[in-house]
Amino acid sequence: MGEGDGAPLRPWPLLSTEALADFVVFRVRRELSENPRTGEPHRFVVFEGSDWVNVVALTGGGELVLVRQWRHGTGEETLEIPGGTVDAGDPSPLAAAVRELREETGYASDDWTELGWVHPNPAIQSNRCTTFLARGCVRVGDPEPDGGEDLLVELRPAAEAAELVTTGRIRHALVLVAFHFWRLREKTLTR
Repeated sequence: MGEGDGAPLRPWPLLSTEALADFVVFRVRRELSENPRTGEPHRFVVFEGSDWVNVVALTGGGELVLVRQWRHGTGEETLEIPGGTVDAGDPSPLAAAVRELREETGYASDDWTELGWVHPNPAIQSNRCTTFLARGCVRVGDPEPDGGEDLLVELRPAAEAAELVTTGRIRHALVLVAFHFWRLREKTLTR
């Protein structure tokens, strides 16, 4: 195979797998796989978790519905879009997105579009994060965060999205991906 010839890589045969731990939000397993090029075995660690959803939520007045919350991984407050885990009881990622928007913000929408999905970190994670666009969001009640959340809802003009990113106010990688999907859709619709 030469550089750039488009030939697919060969899969790495799985020699063994071992469950290491279950931490509720993710499980850890160790795999022993064979490098198809060299025939040598190599160990890998994989984090298995539920799929995730993110929601770019827009009010009829053109405001983004955002949430501020404390993130323990970075030890700081973040500004994000609503989102969360696809629970076992959710019949689809869309159902999870509808639920998460309502729980985290108190907002609801009847106008939903799937924008796309990504693998958050395919080197070590097996899950997907699907982004949805919810238009015409209206407040239908108070937020109902779960016990591990303490959220504040913040409305910002949608036109400020790029500034929130470039000034570092929003740094969450999956939110940046969601904004990218959203902007690509908007550009496609305006062509």
